[in-house]
Amino acid sequence: MADVLSVGVNLDAFAQAISAIQALRSSVSRVFDCLKDGMRNKETLEGREKAFIAHFQDNLHSVNRDLNELERLSNLVGKPSENHPLHNSGLLSLDPVQDKTPLYSQLLQAYKWSNKLQYHAGLASGLLNQQSLKRSANQMGVSAKRRPKAQPTTLVLPPQYVDDVISRIDRMFPEMSIHLSRPNGSSAMLLLDIWSKSNYQVFQKVTDHATTALLHYQLPQMPDVVVRSFMTWLRSYIKLFQAPCQRCGKFLQDGLPPTWRDFRTLEAFHDTCRQ
Repeated sequence: MADVLSVGVNLDAFAQAISAIQALRSSVSRVFDCLKDGMRNKETLEGREKAFIAHFQDNLHSVNRDLNELERLSNLVGKPSENHPLHNSGLLSLDPVQDKTPLYSQLLQAYKWSNKLQYHAGLASGLLNQQSLKRSANQMGVSAKRRPKAQPTTLVLPPQYVDDVISRIDRMFPEMSIHLSRPNGSSAMLLLDIWSKSNYQVFQKVTDHATTALLHYQLPQMPDVVVRSFMTWLRSYIKLFQAPCQRCGKFLQDGLPPTWRDFRTLEAFHDTCRQ
């Protein structure tokens, strides 16, 4: 009885249900074996038919008996308790009209999805930190083997240092608008409007490439180099409609200019030409 109260499941009935499942599988297997073997071991056709029908009926009765026993045990097993830290939201599962308002099941699904997202985000963060020095070394023409292995680190930079770096970058790219904001105290946020979806396909592709570039330029130990490298790459789009593709030499392909910029040389390519 203690086992029933602690986990919400009748363990004895659960064990019997497993045995009933095995018995049901055996009964079903005997039915198919009977159909496979067919009529044999009788001298006359009528005798073979009668023996086959009798044997087949016995096997079907066995399947029906085992299935009824399994259904009886399934009602005795009970339902396991949900061990999710959702606090009082578990009371939503008692809603008698859950089919019309499946809020509790949706909440459980969102909770599991959030846990999975957090797990994969941690893995992605570790991989990016491991690969950051390798990508930066290849970009500057230096062998990654000569660099020490990057260790996950968190940098806390003084606000004055961040202001000086952004001020120098702003002077380097006068044709670009850069604004530094601190909405939550000392944490700085660089305002670049690259997330708003454009109505034009060419700028949608540029936004996708910029997102890829943000993942490419990763060097936690030198954040100022990362910002300058990304801004230099982004500035290459100033000649978006003027630079021809370095592979095919054309200005337009499928009605679009070369929207890809090489991370190292900043040369322009069409999507299909950069492969």
